[in-house]
Amino acid sequence: MSTVFTKIIDGEIPGRFVWQDDRAVAFLSIDPLSQGHTLVVPREEHDHWIDLPEDLAAHLMLVAQKIGRALDAVWRPARVGQMIQGFEVPHTHIHVWPADTVEQFQFVNVIRDPEPAWMDEAAEKLRSALTEAGHGEFVPRG
Repeated sequence: MSTVFTKIIDGEIPGRFVWQDDRAVAFLSIDPLSQGHTLVVPREEHDHWIDLPEDLAAHLMLVAQKIGRALDAVWRPARVGQMIQGFEVPHTHIHVWPADTVEQFQFVNVIRDPEPAWMDEAAEKLRSALTEAGHGEFVPRG
């Protein structure tokens, strides 16, 4: 059975994509910790990150770093957070988000049902920053 992330990757469920390559995608979290909160997800389904092939794990981390740099360029946060926890969806994913406080590292503080325009704005800013950083070939158009 496909995970919700596979359904997003396959276009069965909408997602605000900011990165797509042959091994990974990145799209905005529907329950963000802050504006720009992005999930970096392998196209292959792997439940636990420790089971990823090493080259795929390295690729995901590089994509997460590029996303993190773009988040930093747009939002100028005190930190860019990164976390793998995997409890809500059994498909490895790396959370990457701008954070100004330690409270923004606690998932009890997610923003439920964010305004669609706010999310669209974040996706567009992130796509622009990734393109400006030289990653345009991996940035989907809206």
